[in-house]
Amino acid sequence: MAGSTRVSTQRFDPGPLPSLPSSYERRPRRFEHIDAQTWESWHWQHQNRLRRPEHFEDVLELSAGEREAFQKSAQRFRVAVTPHYAALMSGSNPGCGVRQQGLPQPGELRNYDFELEDPLAEEAHMPVPGITHRYPDRVLFYVSHHCPVYCRHCTRKRKVSDPTTAAARDQLAQGLEYIRTTPTARDVVVSGGDPLTLSDERLGEVLRALRAIDHVEVIRLGTRNPVTLPQRITPELCEILREVRPVYVHTHFNHPDELSQESARALRMLLDAGCVLGNQMVLLRGVNDRPETVMELNRQLLRLGCRPYYMLQCDMAQGISHFRTPLQTGLTIMKHLRGRIGGMGVPHFVVDLPGGGGKVELVPDHIVSTRESPWGQVVAFSNSEGERFEFVDVDPTRLERDDER
Repeated sequence: MAGSTRVSTQRFDPGPLPSLPSSYERRPRRFEHIDAQTWESWHWQHQNRLRRPEHFEDVLELSAGEREAFQKSAQRFRVAVTPHYAALMSGSNPGCGVRQQGLPQPGELRNYDFELEDPLAEEAHMPVPGITHRYPDRVLFYVSHHCPVYCRHCTRKRKVSDPTTAAARDQLAQGLEYIRTTPTARDVVVSGGDPLTLSDERLGEVLRALRAIDHVEVIRLGTRNPVTLPQRITPELCEILREVRPVYVHTHFNHPDELSQESARALRMLLDAGCVLGNQMVLLRGVNDRPETVMELNRQLLRLGCRPYYMLQCDMAQGISHFRTPLQTGLTIMKHLRGRIGGMGVPHFVVDLPGGGGKVELVPDHIVSTRESPWGQVVAFSNSEGERFEFVDVDPTRLERDDER
């Protein structure tokens, strides 16, 4: 056809990668007979997810607490772990940051009165099924209930992994129509579950439809696939993303041990497709609540072209309070990062307020004291090293009076 261009699906070669482990080379005994080509198939990874305690017996040694949590959490929230993600887990250390996120933990069996089923009131701000519209210019578009790995700190346990919440084609069409007829919806976050669990065909339909809406200026894709199933980032998927670019891809690395050769390749392929990459890390007790851990993660992400965007305080969702940290923990991490890593490596530390209050940012207080001067207040600050510096916060009216004299 005249004017048409042939789409290339040749795999992008990212060149030399940082010295990161390969999940294939670390694959457990359970998968030692699997060849590299099979391991790279995202369909195979999905079909061979580990779900029951016996699936993990030749992968790692389950602790007594993990075994109990497996049995008692079965009706609350399903278990699913891709072979790739399982290969990144420590076989002997239950405190492994990757393992805690993928396997049931005793803490999720406890409930507290302050916990909420829908902590961000997403259902209360849902004008049509699958659309959450809390902010004037932004909507969240729920397109899938499914994820490669069901993270234990998930705030949408009420929906994720539950087949009854699947977004059928009619619901997707209804969501698109709402966005199309709502001119204030300039920023659309395509989320789930994980939207990359959709087929290329279905995801392509959604993204092309969004790009065709004149008032939609920003398309965001919230996905944890680069962490849990990097094999999903295929040349075919990248051609779709390139077609509708720019797409802002928000991924979700929480610990340096989640970075692998496969995830690095996936991030570089997304960059090559014209995506803008940002990471949303959730602050998790015992996983990433040490400043050095966050520093290492953020440095590695920047090397791979992914900017640390948010450090999110863990929400008030049911069954995840054992992951919660005091707010001061996050402030301490932020204070440590400033001055030790470039500004691009310092995320926004935010609390997403319960009841649909929206995100508020928390920052360390570096003001030590203030005093008056002829030109305005002199504000004394302390930097990341604890050194004191004075800054004149000018009052324009005082400057004008000084000029007149």
